[in-house]
Amino acid sequence: MTRWPPRPDPPHESTTPLTAPELTEAECRRCGTYIAGLDGRYACGVCGWVNDHAEGHRRLPRADEDPDHPARGRRRPRRLQGPPPESPPGA
Repeated sequence: MTRWPPRPDPPHESTTPLTAPELTEAECRRCGTYIAGLDGRYACGVCGWVNDHAEGHRRLPRADEDPDHPARGRRRPRRLQGPPPESPPGA
């Protein structure tokens, strides 16, 4: 038995396929740098400012709408371990 309450199903919005994102441009609200983003979502590479995701022009896709999202029940492949770190010379 789990101690977590069951999560309600997310609201099912539109099942129509998502269109390609629109490239939008604006000025950074913190430093004034001219920046570009997708669908009104911006991140400034100069000062690090990021606008809230809710300010975008369209809703964000759910994970199951992402064509690269793994199927339910599948796990990500295990990452292979690299070679062991080398000891410094003269150690």
